[in-house]
Amino acid sequence: MNKMAPITPDALGKPHSRGCARTFRQLRLLLQADLYRYAGRIDARAFWRHFLFTPGYKYTVIMRGCGYLRTWRFKAFGLYLIAKWLLLRCRYKYGIAIPEYTVIGPGLFINRFGGIYINGDAVIGANANLTHGTMLGQANRGANAGSPVLGNRVFVAAGAKIIGRVYIGDDCAVGANAVVTKDVPEKGVVGGIPARLISESGSDGYLNRLVPDELLQRCRAAAGPASG
Repeated sequence: MNKMAPITPDALGKPHSRGCARTFRQLRLLLQADLYRYAGRIDARAFWRHFLFTPGYKYTVIMRGCGYLRTWRFKAFGLYLIAKWLLLRCRYKYGIAIPEYTVIGPGLFINRFGGIYINGDAVIGANANLTHGTMLGQANRGANAGSPVLGNRVFVAAGAKIIGRVYIGDDCAVGANAVVTKDVPEKGVVGGIPARLISESGSDGYLNRLVPDELLQRCRAAAGPASG
């Protein structure tokens, strides 16, 4: 995983558009990838089932849609404000607080809901699992000022807290109620307060229905060169 450039103190916590879908095609592909994590298939019946009855997916649809409308000129002539109101309503109803501009790769899976807080400067890779009580929080000072960066196929268990500009490598698993304040290498499994490396068996077995490679490639192509 490539480390991103440090964020200046003045930029911490300010809204941006780095994670917003720029085209409707990109938005559609991202939502298809997210849906696959829940249903194992992509069709209208699965979409409506999970949009209506699965809080995590419903929040994701509104969040990504709100981000897409945010990029329109004049904030989509009022549609963005409506989407933002729906997103805030879901935030208080389900206890999920993820800003619409957060950088999140394809295949986000929110397992259960409640007490989930993700700082808008955080970066989350593809095929991530977030569980209830998860927090990716910002540190305001020190060497790790900023928000966490998660690689691909990362599993974050219930109640885990990841604080500051720390890097969680690909295929990592963060244990329940762990408090992570230091980088975690690829395939690392951490737990405890403060979290420490307890194995290198990774997240294998904790993640189900990973997004097919072909769909991941289409998502990356739709995002353009900036998706890295």
